Amino acid sequence: MARNLTQLELLIELEPIAASNVDRHLSMAKDWHPHDYVPWDRGRNFASMGGIDWDPEQSALSELAKAAMVTNLLTEDNLPSYHREIAENFSEDGAWGTWVGRWTAEENRHGIVLRDYLVVTRGVDPVALEQARMIHMTNGYSAMAVVDAKAPGYDIHTSTGAGFLFSVAYVTFQELATRVSHRNTGRVCDDPIADRMLARIAADENLHMIFYRNLCAASLDLAPDQTIEAINTIVQNFQMPGAGMPGWRRNGVLMAKHGIYDLRQHLEEVLMPVLRKWNIFERNDFGPRGERAREDLAAFLERLGGDVVRFEEQRDRALARTAERERQPV
Repeated sequence: MARNLTQLELLIELEPIAASNVDRHLSMAKDWHPHDYVPWDRGRNFASMGGIDWDPEQSALSELAKAAMVTNLLTEDNLPSYHREIAENFSEDGAWGTWVGRWTAEENRHGIVLRDYLVVTRGVDPVALEQARMIHMTNGYSAMAVVDAKAPGYDIHTSTGAGFLFSVAYVTFQELATRVSHRNTGRVCDDPIADRMLARIAADENLHMIFYRNLCAASLDLAPDQTIEAINTIVQNFQMPGAGMPGWRRNGVLMAKHGIYDLRQHLEEVLMPVLRKWNIFERNDFGPRGERAREDLAAFLERLGGDVVRFEEQRDRALARTAERERQPV
């Protein structure tokens, strides 16, 4: 019978893997500076400095681009919550501490450059943006709390090692999902500067995903049953870290409706590539617990495939109705 490893045991066993992946990341990451991605010549003072306050007509962004940019920025704004989550479930020592610090510093650039771009170009209302930031950051975010609420009965206390495993599985999918969202947002902004900026952010997110994906792969080799149980729970209860922010439902629906991040992308561009990389359905090292979790995961993915088809049928009908209304004479 496989023994559950504690969080400390997992961290000790996996530290050499973490160290090699930190080195890999540092060799591949490119230094960049937020100020190089902002069109400062478009900037002007607001009323408090003798200028003019924001007006909707000043924005060159579509409603879709605004919704996506705000969602992406508020997600990045909650970095302190993510730092706390990772730091609590990893360690501040050795390679783990180096990674947590480096990852936090790199992620912080994303919020800096997105906000500077939106304020300088007057893409969105800066007052509403700041109000939403205050609400979202005050509420904070905890992936563990989401899992605890949505999957009662699982022991997610860090003394079992599950805290680390839930975290590393979650951030693997989350970083990849964020990469997809940033990249597709850049394409709908109709601004080559925004597209270049979001492509730069997406490249960071991809490297972050690879780090976490590799650590989760090593966890599967070390503790296969524990890890597949964590993966199964995260996949079935996955929420983007921006869930609950002001305007989340409206913006999420708009983004899904227009293909920035929808159910098919979640399944085919996020879940399945990672699960294939981990050889989840080809492995032969699971015990009875792991086999049950893998079977449960397979059944969920099959149901999700059906949900994708139904969602797209409903979306196509809704888009057709909208197009028909727009064709009607006024």
